[in-house]
Amino acid sequence: MKSIKFLEDNNVNIKASLGVFGNKDIYNDKLGEYLVGVHTKIKQLIVFMQRGDIKNYLSYVTSLANDALIYGFTKLHDVAVLHQKKAEQGDIGYISMHINDLIKECNNTISLIQEYMNGVEEKTILKLEEKAAQAGDNLVYTTNTILVVDDSNIVRNFVKKIFSNEYNVGEAKDGNETIKILEANKDNHYIKAMLLDLNMPKIDGFGVLEYMKNHDYLDKIPVSIISGDSSKETIKRAFTYNIVDMLGKPFNNQSVRIVVEKTLMMNNNQ
Repeated sequence: MKSIKFLEDNNVNIKASLGVFGNKDIYNDKLGEYLVGVHTKIKQLIVFMQRGDIKNYLSYVTSLANDALIYGFTKLHDVAVLHQKKAEQGDIGYISMHINDLIKECNNTISLIQEYMNGVEEKTILKLEEKAAQAGDNLVYTTNTILVVDDSNIVRNFVKKIFSNEYNVGEAKDGNETIKILEANKDNHYIKAMLLDLNMPKIDGFGVLEYMKNHDYLDKIPVSIISGDSSKETIKRAFTYNIVDMLGKPFNNQSVRIVVEKTLMMNNNQ
């Protein structure tokens, strides 16, 4: 692996990223996961654009922008944010005309990471993708668990790294998986807290909250929100549900720990 100065020289905002990760060793350790995320998300975005599926396009491009910000890839972040705004406006025409700009910047980011890591083969990326896809296979928990619901594997693994010595960390990448996990564990009390992203494909965070409210899960499982959207409207809507707190993106180890521990304290089934 090259010196981290290589990334700085290529306009990666390492200083801001190390403020999130704490040190370059953790950053380097997680960079492979980020590489997989970019590789996977751009393929999905092309599919959603071709289908005209603006809702899922918005979800994935928002996640792409948030992850780029966390890892300091400002060029990709800026392009993704522009696509995010156009998706919010329902401007599929702009997206179709400028999808190649997003693809190009994703490919530039992938190439930069590969060069920094002294080359990552395609088969390695595929293996990491398979591993990520299998992360949610074990639905029934048999030990105390923090459930992290976010379409970004980076966020899920970030929380796992912090709490792996204290709790099992369960993962779901969308609302559909979350509901399956909730139903699979409805007869036990092992889910001690949930961190829930609002912006996800298929069923979003508000859909999960509504499901939990209608099936009495919010009284049993304390929930805090993860969100890159800090607008007054989003915050007000989130707190119409019985949630504990909100954690804004990007975050760091300390802010995650504070919110998770606060959420755990609200569990009545300790």
